Amino acid sequence: MDLTLLNQILIGVFVLALILGAAANWTSFCTMGAVSDWVNMGDTGRLGAWFFAVGIAMLGIILLEALGFGVFDTTRPPYRTTNFAWPRYLLGGAMFGVGMTLASGCGNKNLVRIGGGNVKSVFVFLVAGVFAYLMTKTDFYAVLFHSWIDPISIDLAAAGLAGQDLGSIVVAFAGGDPVQTRLVLGGVLAFTIILLAFRSPDFRGRSRNILGGGVVGLCVLGAWYLTGGPTGRAALDEAEWMEIQPEGLGVQSFTFINPMGETLNYLVQPKLTLLTFGVVAVAGVIIGSFVYAAATKSFRIEWFADAGDFVRHICGAVLMGIGGVLAMGCTIGQGITGASTLAVGSFLALGAIVLASASTMKVQYYRMLYEDASFFDALVTGLVDLHMLPSGMRKLEAL
Repeated sequence: MDLTLLNQILIGVFVLALILGAAANWTSFCTMGAVSDWVNMGDTGRLGAWFFAVGIAMLGIILLEALGFGVFDTTRPPYRTTNFAWPRYLLGGAMFGVGMTLASGCGNKNLVRIGGGNVKSVFVFLVAGVFAYLMTKTDFYAVLFHSWIDPISIDLAAAGLAGQDLGSIVVAFAGGDPVQTRLVLGGVLAFTIILLAFRSPDFRGRSRNILGGGVVGLCVLGAWYLTGGPTGRAALDEAEWMEIQPEGLGVQSFTFINPMGETLNYLVQPKLTLLTFGVVAVAGVIIGSFVYAAATKSFRIEWFADAGDFVRHICGAVLMGIGGVLAMGCTIGQGITGASTLAVGSFLALGAIVLASASTMKVQYYRMLYEDASFFDALVTGLVDLHMLPSGMRKLEAL
């Protein structure tokens, strides 16, 4: 069977991933780093870069839909699904947020670091990939999560909603065309997000932040067009006639936790049918980062500082592998790719990731300042710092 269209998409994804990896390395684009800068130093430069990426991807996808160049109601993973599994978004996001903080970066950042010579990130990739594989290819998810998550999830279709995106929600109650509604709502939201990014002097004063956010947003948008545009739809039609269909087909863009599991599966069984969007994306980011590191002579081998550093990274990787799949995406997968579809679940997952990451950083900070401080006291004080609890509950003083 002719795989020309599928190959074209995979080649396009690989090129976009190369660009993404090189740009993320050069500009230090990192959601965890953005949260760390904001929480620990009050610097919103990299946070602005992330906002800029979200705004660009969001604006692009609603324009593609409005102009008839793409259909994004059914995606992989299903961002706009009517099964609103809110526990997955909150618990999975929280697990991922803690995990990426312990592992010194999200999925994309660890791939970028592998390309730059960081051996610690190789271990994170392997462990996160194994647990992502367990979550998607075995009964691991069914045994630990499905039995209690499914009964308390919300069936939006029963309430007359066509999806969980903002456009479908508004149309269900006020009527109208969902595509046009998304164009208006998404346009306002995208421009607001971009405006918030440029309000930060830390962001607009550093060209690398603008470049990093812009490139990441455009790469996410480019992948959406490749898989959801005319070529992507034609490739899906072509695949229906194949005797053995390739895995991982669907309208999709960048996300990096489930693809880590797909990559390990491909390395064990290097079959053409297992060469998915995710596998190509993982390889592209690593190679793109490596090319940049080699060209700038910034490639450096980095090993664990001590046994504690090793344990923290491994624990973080486990939480990332489980949480990233449970939340149906990582900081890129839900925070940019999913958010661009206006899915409410993506916003919930992202909020949980950011809050959990910021709280973990605060706990680490206070446990470092006060060696005899309990985890509870450090957590409560950290939540006070984040304005999540009243100041009267503070247990420890900041130094």
